[in-house]
Amino acid sequence: MSHETLSTILFLLFVVGTLAITFWASRNTKDAADYYAGGRSFTGVQNGLAIGGDYMSAASFLGIAGIIALSGYDGFLYSIGFLVAWLVALLLVAELMRNSGKYTMADVLAFRMSPRPVRTAAGVSTITVSIFYLLAQMVGAGALVGLLLGITSETGKALTIVGVGLLMIVYVVVGGMKGTTWVQIVKAVLLMGGATLVTLLVLGQFGFNLSALLGQAAAQSGQGDAFLNAGLKYGTEAQGLAGKIDLISLGLALVLGTAGLPHILIRFYTVPTAKDARKSVIWGIGIIGVFYLLTLVLGFGAAALVGSKAIAAENAAGNTAAPQLAEAVGRQLLGDVGGTVLLAVIAAVAFATILAVVAGLTLASSSSFAHDLYAHVIKRGKATEREEITVARISAFVIGAVAIVLGIFAQKLNVAFLVALAFAVAASGNLPAILYSLFWKRFNTAGAVSAIYGGLLSAVILVAFSPVVSGGPTALFPEADFAWFPLQNPGIVSIPLGFLAGWLGTVLSRESDAGKFAEMEVRSLTGAGAEKAGAH
Repeated sequence: MSHETLSTILFLLFVVGTLAITFWASRNTKDAADYYAGGRSFTGVQNGLAIGGDYMSAASFLGIAGIIALSGYDGFLYSIGFLVAWLVALLLVAELMRNSGKYTMADVLAFRMSPRPVRTAAGVSTITVSIFYLLAQMVGAGALVGLLLGITSETGKALTIVGVGLLMIVYVVVGGMKGTTWVQIVKAVLLMGGATLVTLLVLGQFGFNLSALLGQAAAQSGQGDAFLNAGLKYGTEAQGLAGKIDLISLGLALVLGTAGLPHILIRFYTVPTAKDARKSVIWGIGIIGVFYLLTLVLGFGAAALVGSKAIAAENAAGNTAAPQLAEAVGRQLLGDVGGTVLLAVIAAVAFATILAVVAGLTLASSSSFAHDLYAHVIKRGKATEREEITVARISAFVIGAVAIVLGIFAQKLNVAFLVALAFAVAASGNLPAILYSLFWKRFNTAGAVSAIYGGLLSAVILVAFSPVVSGGPTALFPEADFAWFPLQNPGIVSIPLGFLAGWLGTVLSRESDAGKFAEMEVRSLTGAGAEKAGAH
């Protein structure tokens, strides 16, 4: 049996299994609390696994392994950044958000302020960040299927992206948060199992001697010792000062972005108590921490056993490094059969990863549209729960369609790199508004709207006029050149602009409600009244 056939069978088994879970969950989805927050019925451990499943995306599994395999030490920056980011989420956001909100990020912001303008801004920001993130997952899906099924045509990969998009819409429309959470739990277990297996097999090839693995990786990379030192991809001499600033910008976006990601923030609402919220983040950090250590072995293992040239030949951005490594190590141990089986298993796991994450992202953005924009802005709080859920399901179709179309155009970009852009947008718009709202008594409606739009627009505009979109062979539009902004990641400019806009909007407005802040402070610290947080 070829690896294409075996991979397809394993993937179909996963799809059938998760669809069964989704339809089972739909029978228990009776109201808005079930659809948006899973009825707040998940334990800390279950939610911790789901957080891991939601966070360990195609960027983590395919993108980071690829960047390390092609760029060595510099690629590990993504692993460190994604992991450290969880400390910001745990210490500043997780428990307070769970206590203060009900279904979405906007519930927290709207509690102290005029709800309609704030919910509008939060809804727009949530949908924008989610689409950036969805873009990365779609690109990962196209690259993976291209490797698996031997599809080299752009049309074939585009059809794959359409298929993945339709599946994610089914998960969200039918299962809501309950179905999506169980899909993410199953995927987290599969991904940790698959990554651990390949890591152990790779280390076994080198007698569990990490130094021997790194030496072989450097030799096979064509870069020599430079492969194991900083400066091969970021902050190089050729890039000059702009390269060094870009490196700092990327680090800022990675570390601060997690605490502003909508699909991560809504996970805190699925647990019954603040204690469970803390426990779920700790479990999430544990799972994610181990996984990112494994990506170090996966990336350098791919460089050592497959070779950087072979990886780049299959996919210029390195998105197929992990499946190629699985095939190589399986073949060395058990011949062609071993290579075929392991490639099929890892590819199926990567598919599971993509489907689980896109479901979470689509749920976050469609929930925000229905709960924030439709129910509270358009209908002024008079929409019924049934209407809200119907609108959420319709918006899932629309957002999924947008992600599919953009994903078809962005196939040349590295998925970890695309996610870093989503992190920059989240850290620029959402994070300033969240932190000011939770900790600054003077903060008001004008400040919240200014922070979200100021950070969001600056990040999106700078990306639009950066080398990511035009001016180079790997850009979104390689034939055009309107890249006047020199950095690939806008975080170092757009994140301070978001905080500055929030401060400026606040001090220029006379609105202030110390009583509401005091009430929110009690609620965020104790959880009192959290169930009614979305009513305002």
